[in-house]
Order: sequence, then structure tokens, then C-alpha cells
Amino acid sequence: MYGWIFRHLPGPLWLRIMTSLVLIAVALVLMVQFLFPWMSEYTQFTDSTIGAVSQP
Repeated sequence: MYGWIFRHLPGPLWLRIMTSLVLIAVALVLMVQFLFPWMSEYTQFTDSTIGAVSQP
């Protein structure tokens, strides 16, 4: 799949590499800004026990 995308990008090799890096950066920013906060509402990874007092 990634090879297919890379082959269909326009321009010479250096431009395709730069475009690929920009596309990866945009995808990461979108995931951090929108996907991960939305997903954290439905997971239990935010339930922290750090600083909790343990009862014997």
C-alpha cells in the first residue's frame, strides 16, 4: 500500500520523499489532536493509580 502511494506521488524522488514526510507529519498531528483524545474516553488507560494510598 505504501509503495503504491509513493509511486503515485508526483515529481522526482526528492520531492516524493519530502511529500511523504509531510503527509506522515500531518497524519500524526491529526491523530494527536483529534483521534487520541476521542479514543481516551473509551479506554481505561487514563485511570491512574499513581499517588493512590494503598489500604492493607
